[in-house]
Amino acid sequence: MTHPADTQPALRRTPLDAEERARAEMAFSQLVAGHLVAQGRFRITADSPEMVDLWQTVARRVGEALHRPVVSYANGRDIVITFAQEAPTLTTQA
Repeated sequence: MTHPADTQPALRRTPLDAEERARAEMAFSQLVAGHLVAQGRFRITADSPEMVDLWQTVARRVGEALHRPVVSYANGRDIVITFAQEAPTLTTQA
């Protein structure tokens, strides 16, 4: 059935079940880690609270795996994952 452009039914997303989420976290963590090492940042659309939460979890896992601080910034449409700026320590010479 066709609908005029202004009356198209809205897409409904099915939430990920626990197994799908665990697989996504593992696979996406490897992907993001590779991008961070190669390019220093990773950007993707995350336009639902569930996707923002998933990608923030991925960012934490990547930070743990790489033993470096990683941060994520979400704006309601996209999320950017990048290395955090490390604060100078007391032993750092300027």
